Amino acid sequence: MHAGLKISAFAAALAATFGTAYGVGKAVDPVVTESAPASHESHDRQEGGGGEGGHPASPAGGLQISEGGYTLDLETPRVTAGQRAELRFAVRDSAGRAVTAYQREHDKELHLIVASRDLVTYRHLHPTRAADGTWSIPVELPRAGGYRVFADFTPAKKGAENLVLGADLAASGSYTAQKLPTPAGTATVDGYKVELSGGLTPNSATELKLRVFRDGRPVTDLQPYLGAYGHLVALRSGDLAYLHVHPNGAPGDATTEPGPDISFTATAPSAGTYRLFLDFKHQGQVHTAAFTVTTGEGGHAGVEGEHGH
Repeated sequence: MHAGLKISAFAAALAATFGTAYGVGKAVDPVVTESAPASHESHDRQEGGGGEGGHPASPAGGLQISEGGYTLDLETPRVTAGQRAELRFAVRDSAGRAVTAYQREHDKELHLIVASRDLVTYRHLHPTRAADGTWSIPVELPRAGGYRVFADFTPAKKGAENLVLGADLAASGSYTAQKLPTPAGTATVDGYKVELSGGLTPNSATELKLRVFRDGRPVTDLQPYLGAYGHLVALRSGDLAYLHVHPNGAPGDATTEPGPDISFTATAPSAGTYRLFLDFKHQGQVHTAAFTVTTGEGGHAGVEGEHGH
């Protein structure tokens, strides 16, 4: 993945849809998640992670619609806020053919992230692939505005590397801009409290530790979700550069406990402000806690509590 921004004619056409997407009105709903439960083997990649734990550092991704000979073809560049719609897309190779073979990573062939430009709405989705290579999934975005769609995948081709491609999506309707939540000490979601310690340092691997509580007691029976006790995605405020970070340790490795602590090692590609989205599973349900983290010299990490479901 490369942090440089490449704007193709296709990306420009998508961006043009935003001209009709906005108005003035009432904003609704904070972080919203839709995630498919899964448990599987962990793979050896850490996007945006440091060199600790056998995970090499990687630059941010998702800024390009095309990379490494592959292009994200978003067939649904616009939806209506508050209305259920089918999001359809394909990943095309350099010859324009839809890719139909992928490596399974974290129990899925492809992970789809949809995030609003203001980083208030977030969804981690697992779409279905048809035989012709077209992916689809029903989606309902709660608020009008600009969104970014990220496809995280590895083609089933010898020597192929993991890619995160991004494309713009517009949700039409009355729009009110939301401010990025300020850093705080904890996040609350669905009756759980999550505490964050540690922070992000530009170009240096650092540890992020999250501790999960419920009813004032540490949660010690977290369930595996996507092959781990926690799944973390970081997005840089502004350009929404994508960091896909995996935890230190894995279920069944004889050392990693099922809570309350979940540890990650991550490297920020630059100073700035990031939004972290932690997915964790407990009692059969996946929950998402959102955090605002600042980096740079004198920077600090913090969270702003939000409710997700």
